[in-house]
Amino acid sequence: MGKAIVRTDKWGLDPSPEARLHLLATIDQYRAYCKALSYVVMAHRPKLVAAPSFCAAVEKLIHRTSKNPLPKYRYFESRFYKFPSSLRRAAIEFVKGQVSSYLTRYRDWQAGMRNRRDAKLPVFNVEAGGYPALYKGQSVKFDDDLLVASIKVWNGSDWVWAEVPIASKRERHLTGAMKSPYLVISEKHYHLAVPFSITPPTLEGDVVCGVDIGINTLATASIVCPDGTVLARKFIHPSSDIDRCDKQANIVRQKARKTKTLHRGFAKTPYRKVMGINANIARQVSRQLVGFALEHGASTIVFEDLKGWRPKGGRKRSSLKQKFHSWLHRRLVMFQEEGGKVVYVLPKGTSSWVYDGSGKVQRSKTQYELATFANGKQYNADLSASYNIAARYLAYKLKLTHRKDGQVAKGKSSCATPRMPVTLSLLWDRESAYGREVS
Repeated sequence: MGKAIVRTDKWGLDPSPEARLHLLATIDQYRAYCKALSYVVMAHRPKLVAAPSFCAAVEKLIHRTSKNPLPKYRYFESRFYKFPSSLRRAAIEFVKGQVSSYLTRYRDWQAGMRNRRDAKLPVFNVEAGGYPALYKGQSVKFDDDLLVASIKVWNGSDWVWAEVPIASKRERHLTGAMKSPYLVISEKHYHLAVPFSITPPTLEGDVVCGVDIGINTLATASIVCPDGTVLARKFIHPSSDIDRCDKQANIVRQKARKTKTLHRGFAKTPYRKVMGINANIARQVSRQLVGFALEHGASTIVFEDLKGWRPKGGRKRSSLKQKFHSWLHRRLVMFQEEGGKVVYVLPKGTSSWVYDGSGKVQRSKTQYELATFANGKQYNADLSASYNIAARYLAYKLKLTHRKDGQVAKGKSSCATPRMPVTLSLLWDRESAYGREVS
């Protein structure tokens, strides 16, 4: 079995009109408590951090008990009537993180670690807008069939239990161990964010799935064995969804051309639609990639490490850069739940060198995904790149490269010319050499 991971499901709620008012009042009461608590934690943080228990030290300042009859801050006793102990401890942990985050940003600002020279002093936001954690058995209870949630809510004068039907849920509750959920409320939606601890199995085998993320084709995947054999290939390109996304992006561009300054909230609706469509594309593509990898027995999915990468191409006022920024290479796969691994390799040279090791790719100017090899052969450039991505990881696992630098290891003699990047042909050469040794 693999290492336990935590994943969160969204359970939709269908409260009655009265229960909606109580849920909203509960959120308001919790946030007001966090706001008041922020000032206390900020004022006494050095002593609180040095205490054996941060939570117990804060409670001693604000909560009256038989052993602590005179807390320093009696405001909490009078303002927050019968505030539940479970919500109090959840609020303390939330405020602890808020204060710690602010002080870290403040120290960085003092040390000169700023994005701009004129960066303003960070401000501590007491209106953080957090959501309460509902400890099981104390603030939330579920029926045996998980159809109704009983939530402790504030009705304006007292804390009472309200039964709220669960409208929708996913399947992780069938296999995972449930943790304490969060009550999340937006303008129109009410749901529980329910985390689950899952211990996935460990997939065995050396077969990997290399994935190239592109513009012409969103995802090109190939199944590669350690000996360089390609078992399967797949092109994933949800054209209709991408067209819808491009249409909304074009609306943003048209609006931007009509104004000199982009105010806060500019083109809010088209941007929201773009984010929603992109999220849907990520879910669809990740589901197809995981299914493709599992179908062919791949234990690892390999991507290019494109974090922080910025495009250089694109003419002025073109949409190319906007398309690059909507790449979803960090949101594509949640393969770990199936017991597999997701790894990233150095991207340099995977697309510009052909998979057979014959040289660099010559791209067609009219059809950019079409590549011409040195011997005149024409092939799909994205498919060639997916072979090289998989080969780069396999070469590292087979110790054909000294480190994850994406280049063939040097020999005993020095060489003035740059080393060739790892391509699929390196696995073929290794297999041929191994066959000659056996014979």
